[in-house]
Amino acid sequence: MNLTFKRKLPTPLEVKQMFPLDEELRKIKEENDKEIKAIFEGKSDKFLLIIGPCSADREDAVLDYCKRLRKVQEDEQVKKELFIVPRIYTNKPRTIGVGYKGMLHQPDPTSDPDMLKGIIAIREMHMRVLKETGFSCADEMLYPDNHRYLSDLLSYVAVGARSVEDQFHRLTASGIEIPVGMKNPTSGDMNVMLNSIYAAQQSHTFIYRGWETTSQGNPLSHAILRGYVDEEGSSHPNYHYEDLIHLVDLYDSSKNHFVNPACIVDTNHSNSNKQYLEQVRIAKEVLHSMNHNEKIGKIVKGLMIESYIEDGCQKITENVYGKSITDPCLGWEKTEKLIKDIAAIRQNKNY
Repeated sequence: MNLTFKRKLPTPLEVKQMFPLDEELRKIKEENDKEIKAIFEGKSDKFLLIIGPCSADREDAVLDYCKRLRKVQEDEQVKKELFIVPRIYTNKPRTIGVGYKGMLHQPDPTSDPDMLKGIIAIREMHMRVLKETGFSCADEMLYPDNHRYLSDLLSYVAVGARSVEDQFHRLTASGIEIPVGMKNPTSGDMNVMLNSIYAAQQSHTFIYRGWETTSQGNPLSHAILRGYVDEEGSSHPNYHYEDLIHLVDLYDSSKNHFVNPACIVDTNHSNSNKQYLEQVRIAKEVLHSMNHNEKIGKIVKGLMIESYIEDGCQKITENVYGKSITDPCLGWEKTEKLIKDIAAIRQNKNY
């Protein structure tokens, strides 16, 4: 094989033993999980905001950002209407395979990849956020084999547009106990996404990390609408009223029975054509659609928003604190206003 085997990495169990989660933090995470589960099961009327940087590139800025989120979460109206889950995405998929692949690969974006340092860095960062803010966060399951390094810390998992048709992602998702969002593929094929959701809701026997395993099925697997790209490379949104009704109809008309049919709308990526300021308008349009149609109001459980401390994005070499080094993000002042606006709109909902 054309591979160089550099060193054997510690197993997830070994890493968890080196950096254990104490009982107090475990209970906080369990309470967060219960709140989020209740939203997806329709037992809670709160609205989910999965919000944060495109890629978690440095611990200090990510922790700073999450502390700001905690202050907003404690606002009386926000606390009543919304449940915030910070995005701490430590793996970054690349369309053509090259470029910065996230903190797991490069804990220092300006240095060479170091997977051992990366594994330790992402676990320590998630643990610090949980300990210092009470947030258990969201991450993308770019590599199913790596999920267990963070499985005791995460409250939400996303399967990306490039991975949603992969069998290993689907089977692994079926063995996860927290919500797993399946993004529509980059082509926009909704049936691929629905097949992935249904597969994740079923029990399977498969090989995972060298073990023969049997999953119980994940009733909290659901759709994430993120827009799509056509054959000519142009972006097209799928967050409009008609798109949401179409998803409702697909769930209703499917020959497969979906448990807890649900959707999260991603306000960036192809939905905004990566025009990050459009996220404000898109979020409010989705809320208007929910308010206009009861079925949309029931199926849309939240929004996914890309946000950081500074507006936009930068090159890695610029080293601006709290500014994305991947896709452009909404800055903090606009983010705080948007969160409070969403809470206010939710308070006046009529569904």
